[in-house]
This record gives sequence, structure tokens and C-alpha cells, in this order.
Amino acid sequence: MNQEQQQSQLKQLIAKGKMQGYLTYAEVNDHLPSDIVDPEQIEDIIGMINEMGIQVYETAPDEDSLITDSAAVTTDDEDAEEVAALASVDSEFGRTTDPVRMYMREMGSVELLTRADELKIAKRIEEGQQQLVKAIARSCVVVDDFLQSFDTISGAEGDIRLTDLISGFVDLSDADDLVAALPANDIIEEAAGAEDELKGLNYEEVQEKVEALRKQLKIASAAIKKYGYNSDKTEKAFEVLADLFMEFKWTPQYLKKLTAIIPNGIAIVREQEKQILDIFVKEANMSRKDFIASFTENESSSEWLDQYLNGGHSYSEVLKAREKELRKAQKILAEIEAEYGLTISGLKDINRRMSIGEAKARRAKKEMIEANLRLVISIAKKYTNRGLQFLDLIQEGNIGLMKAVDKFEYRRGYKFSTYATWWIRQAITRSIADQARTIRIPVHMIETINKLNRISRQILQEMGREATPEELAERMEMPEDKVRKVLKIAKEPISMETPIGDDEDS
Repeated sequence: MNQEQQQSQLKQLIAKGKMQGYLTYAEVNDHLPSDIVDPEQIEDIIGMINEMGIQVYETAPDEDSLITDSAAVTTDDEDAEEVAALASVDSEFGRTTDPVRMYMREMGSVELLTRADELKIAKRIEEGQQQLVKAIARSCVVVDDFLQSFDTISGAEGDIRLTDLISGFVDLSDADDLVAALPANDIIEEAAGAEDELKGLNYEEVQEKVEALRKQLKIASAAIKKYGYNSDKTEKAFEVLADLFMEFKWTPQYLKKLTAIIPNGIAIVREQEKQILDIFVKEANMSRKDFIASFTENESSSEWLDQYLNGGHSYSEVLKAREKELRKAQKILAEIEAEYGLTISGLKDINRRMSIGEAKARRAKKEMIEANLRLVISIAKKYTNRGLQFLDLIQEGNIGLMKAVDKFEYRRGYKFSTYATWWIRQAITRSIADQARTIRIPVHMIETINKLNRISRQILQEMGREATPEELAERMEMPEDKVRKVLKIAKEPISMETPIGDDEDS
């Protein structure tokens, strides 16, 4: 599809949005050119549509909400006012070159979120992630990756823990039944105890769900062999598989690994398709339009290729000369279909749905992060003059904020800003601890040293003497030899120039 056709489709989409006053994600998906699959491209297009005053919804809103919706299509006068406002902001930024002042002034222009706004954004994040997971669950290779990873948990290597894969189970039955807001102290404790909560996973329950998933994967794979990719029975088998797969609540790290599987396959497909297209279009001089119309749905079909090799066409001789390369490319495409349990067009469709969901979740996360950057600044101010520059503190705090967005669960009833405080503090204090010593010590060991020093001071106050390694081991519930190692590490380095004894020259 050329650039003019892409622009034409986008213009049609915008015209429809202006006429309705809104668009749905399904409408955006239907009108986007087929070669636009990158999440950032989709995110930019949705952002452009929103900036034009056209709201994008998950489902079509009712007439009452449209009437009361404050986001309407802008008039020429409003556009002029907006340009003037932006110009004044630009001139204001031009008055200072201090990066801290510029950053703080820019953050001050972002409105804070109400509890209702936080809920809306959190639900959009959840919807995008569910759409993403539902898309990847329709591939055998993705489900099989999880099953293999789960099997290694009890294996001899022991490199993977259950909490590296899942953090619980998804329960959408209480979507709108939010519990009452918790006191701030309870929220901080809950955030700090997130790791303990993960350890409480019921292994037997997980194993039961995994076995049900494994059984359904076999049913879906058998349906492909018996009925083919496009049959109703195969479709139904994969719908059940997707439902079982979506019951798990994935950790952000493992979900990132799973979502990379489909794009990896798409990259191989694109490479082979380009090779076939170049031979047909550039070397054999076949019309690009005719090639695409004929090649679609026949990517791995040897009968399709035979038709052009032996059909007596004007370009048949050229194709016969490159038959070996064409057969090899089609063989690779057939292997991809077998590995992923999908046709090439089905794989592309999943990648497209996945990109839409990923873009939706990423956009909502970005809004949540930007609205809480002022919180990071307010916390970072309390940790100045401790070895890190203010901008570095802000950067570390922003990393903690992003982790909080990934782990936030709005159904628990507390505000995001309160929940995020612990994660921001944790990120900042860890970065300070990591930079503070001349000889670098891992952060987890610094935390152990701090705990040991705290208990040592308690024993000193209680008994009036220094604690022995045996007493420290008993209080810390650690082996004595490990306590001795920590005590050795905890010793501060001193300068070679430090005087020894009473004599200044010694």
C-alpha cells in the first residue's frame, strides 16, 4: 500500500470520527492500513486523533455521555487559541536554561488525577493487557513456552521460580466492587510485603490449572491436524485455550518475554516474504498489486508456486531459474505455520491485535506516569545531599514510579499515589546505597548490613557491650558463619594516610 492510500484511509477514519464525535478501538483497527502493526505507530495515530478532539473508546458510548463529554471537536477559533497558548508556553520555557527548573515547570503543567481518573486509566491498562494476552494465547508456541518454563521449576537446575512466571490468578468477577480505601500505613505495608504475597501461591492450584492448559493445548493441536487452521472446531478449541491462558496473572518480566515470541516469528515471515516478492516483482516484472492479491493466503502453498512455474506465463522462465530459493522460502514459512499453530495470515492478525492492545496499555501507563511525576520530585527533595545529584534522584524515582504502575491493582481500593510512594522511596534509597561506598557492595547485602547494624545497636543498649557473632546470628536468624562474613564486609575502608597511635608522625 503506497503513502497516498495510507493517508486516504486515515482521512476516512478521521472524517468518521468527526461525524460521530468519537471512535472505537475496533474502528481504528479496521481503518488502519494493514502494514501498520508497530505499537508506537498505532499509539501515535491514536494520540493524533485524541488531539483533534476525537475520543477513542473501547465500546461505543451512549448519547447522554457524548452530550456531556467535554472533549468535543475543536473549532477554528479554539485552534487559534490553542496555538497562542502553546506559543506563550514555549516563550516561558525559553527564559531559563536550568534543566531542573525546566523539568519542574513542565511537570507543573500536567494536571493531577482524581480517584475516578486513576480508575479509568487503570482499567484501560488492564483492558490493553487483557487484549494483548488474549491475542498471544492463540499461538501454540506461546502456551508451550509457559508449559516448558513451568516444568523446569521442579527440575534439577532450579533456575526458574514460580514467582518469576506468575503473580497469582485473574479474577474479573469483582471488577466494579472496589473495597473501601485503606489507611496509608496499610498501603505502604502491603506494597513492601508484595514479595511475601507472591510466596503464598498455592502450588497445587497452579499445577491443576497448568494441567488443564496442557490438556487443552493437545486438543487444539489435534484439531489443527484433523480439521485444518480455519475450521470452526479449531477456532473453538483455541478460544477455550485462550480463556484458560488468561486465568494466570503474569509477571511483567515474563509477559515481556511471551510478547516477544510473536514478533520474532513475524520478523522471519517478513524476511521470507520480501525475498519471494523481490523475485516475482523485481526480477520477473510481475505487477506488485497482482502478486499481493495472489500471494495472500497462499504463503506456504507449493500448489500456488507450481501454478506460476508451469503456467506458461511470461515470467515463468525467470521464476524457474530461482525455483530453489522460492521453495526454500516457502518451506521456512510452512515451518513457521507448524511451529506457531497458525497460518501466516493468522499470525499477522495476532500480531496486529497484540500491537493494538500493547499500544492501548502503553498509552494509559504513560498518562499515569506523567500525572505522578510531581510526586517523584516531592520525594526526591528529601534525599538531596546524600551522594547523588537531584536529577539523578528524580531519574531513579521515575524508575520506581514505572514499577509501581506495572504492579498497581486498582481493585484493592487505594489511591495510586499512596501506593507508588513506597516504590519511589525504595528506588531512590537503593540508588543512594549503591553509590555511597568507595568499594561497591550489592544492594541486597547493604540491606543485610543495615539490619545487622541496627540489631548491634539494640544489643549494645540492652547489655552495655558489643554483640558477639553468636548473639547476632540468633537475633537475625542466620547461620553464624554468614554473620561473620557480613561483619567482615561491613568494615569501612580507611585511608592509608590515617595516623596510628598518639604520635602524629606514626
